[in-house]
Amino acid sequence: MHYNCLIVDDEKELAQMTCEYFNLFDVSCIWTDTIQGCGELMQTNSFDLLLLDINLKEESGFKLCKKIRDTSDIPILFISARQSDEDILVALNIGGDDYIKKPYTLSVLLAKVKAVLKRLNMGARDRADHGGIWVDETTMRVGVGEREVQLKAKEFKLFVCLFERRNTIVTKEVLFDTVWGDTFYSDGTLNVHIRRLREKLEKNPDEPELIKTVWGTGYILETGQNK
Repeated sequence: MHYNCLIVDDEKELAQMTCEYFNLFDVSCIWTDTIQGCGELMQTNSFDLLLLDINLKEESGFKLCKKIRDTSDIPILFISARQSDEDILVALNIGGDDYIKKPYTLSVLLAKVKAVLKRLNMGARDRADHGGIWVDETTMRVGVGEREVQLKAKEFKLFVCLFERRNTIVTKEVLFDTVWGDTFYSDGTLNVHIRRLREKLEKNPDEPELIKTVWGTGYILETGQNK
């Protein structure tokens, strides 16, 4: 199952109350009071963020944070009664994204969690990923495998047109209309832009594996996935 939030806190009453409050306001939440429970839940479910206490019975929340950071960049918000600046600095330096002191107000904590979820959702809309290829509309950056490149406006528009219709033939007419609109264009203009994309994205631009020519018709972006 997918949950917005996982709470790891051995103050059972507080964790349960927080979880129930979040669920009332459309933030799906589940909690556990042990590190073992956290591991089991993260193996069998997906979460958008983690609320993590520091003082857990069998192990420190700091150690759990370090362990999670080895394999995941999930946002981690520490919730703790420990008030010292040193604890806050440790939490942030080992990969924590925020530090909320106990006792906390449920409405304030919910607002912080919703703010993180909102940023995550905005990022998901801005960046689309298919078959190891991702497109970030906010920065006009494109990634293919380990390659990551910055595209110019027309190059990016052309790539997005192919990306949105990936694994299907895109005719020259569709490309012209989408990228250049009513402005003057020619086959030569399109060919030059395709060549630039290949030079930036293909391992060998002369033998393209990604952007392939369909002679007399147009081009196809092959991602290896149909969706």
